[in-house]
Amino acid sequence: MITPKVFTVSQLNARIGSMIATDPELQMVFIEGEISNLHKNEHSGHLYFSLKDNKSVVRAVMFSFNAKNLRFRPEDGMKVIMRAQVSVYEPMGQYQLKVEDMQPDGVGVLALRLEQLKKKLNEEGLFDPAHKQPIPEMPRVVGVITSPTGAAIRDILDILSRRFPCAEVVLAPCLVQGESAPAQLIDAVDTFSRYMAADVLIIGRGGGSMEDLWAFNDEGLARAIYNCRIPVISAVGHETDVTICDFVSDLRAPTPSAAAELAVPDGKDLIAAMDAMLLKAQDTILSRISMFSQDTEKLAKLVSACSPQQEIDRRQDLLDALSSRLFSAAEKNYQLASAGFQELVSKLEALSPIAIMNRGYAHVETAGKKNLTSADEVEVGDTVLIRLKDGNISAIVSEKQPPTVH
Repeated sequence: MITPKVFTVSQLNARIGSMIATDPELQMVFIEGEISNLHKNEHSGHLYFSLKDNKSVVRAVMFSFNAKNLRFRPEDGMKVIMRAQVSVYEPMGQYQLKVEDMQPDGVGVLALRLEQLKKKLNEEGLFDPAHKQPIPEMPRVVGVITSPTGAAIRDILDILSRRFPCAEVVLAPCLVQGESAPAQLIDAVDTFSRYMAADVLIIGRGGGSMEDLWAFNDEGLARAIYNCRIPVISAVGHETDVTICDFVSDLRAPTPSAAAELAVPDGKDLIAAMDAMLLKAQDTILSRISMFSQDTEKLAKLVSACSPQQEIDRRQDLLDALSSRLFSAAEKNYQLASAGFQELVSKLEALSPIAIMNRGYAHVETAGKKNLTSADEVEVGDTVLIRLKDGNISAIVSEKQPPTVH
């Protein structure tokens, strides 16, 4: 009879742990299940959770040096496939899985990463409609960020030239898929925004698989579009394709062709609208002219009724009569004054020394220019000046005679 060995609890847990650790099939197992009770130690970065199916549950841990390499964010309820090592946590006497790697199960990895990034950016407000800029009605410059050789650029240029040929198109050629594509797309958006090199931007490409469109799910590109000072229209893939770029842009177009139609107005519609406005303006002007003509006629009649012309004519007749009387009185006064003037002239002429000289008299002066009125004022031998009507005579007094008495 074999005597049973008595184990302590620690010995038992150590023995079981040793047995599991030496089993090569348990050193690397692939196991699928659903995550529950997920907890992350914020200090260490380790992930602690349970993995369950419809019948059983097992504890699991993923240390930080493995957790940091995950391409997605684990969440409760997520089905995963993981690579792990079975081990025993001796202090608690329970076995657990040391997870080295895990991948989503049931949905694609890219789809999961897309949903997680969309949720993150939405919570940060990058999709907020209040932040979206309006698309200008008539842009002068349309910026296009896409491949220079794809069908998308040909469709965009064709529609822009047909709808609104006066708009200038600036192309920023970029890769639209592959590892280098996000950096080029981000640089193009930042350059347009920095220099305000366009009035509206179209960013996108033609259709493809999720992997082909993945560059437009880049977080850096989403933030570049969010911070862009120019309104951005996203045109990635077909109508059923959805990317982060669609959510963060100011306007989403189902296709690149539709983006071109949304970016510019239709020139034909503008011309039709202008013609309609012109006709309306003409009708308005003609209506105003007719209304003003009626008002003018009314005012003309009113002015005629209140016209001062009759009073002006009456006053003009009075003015003419007064003017005539004034001129007659002035003429009469002139004649009277002229006659009096002639009478005075005649009197002056009669009293003029010249008139007296004309009658044979003379005017005598001494050499000192003194008028002689008496013979006593000169002596014999004095020189005198005799003024006659037609000249002067200088004479010497030879004798003095008494006045002749008649």
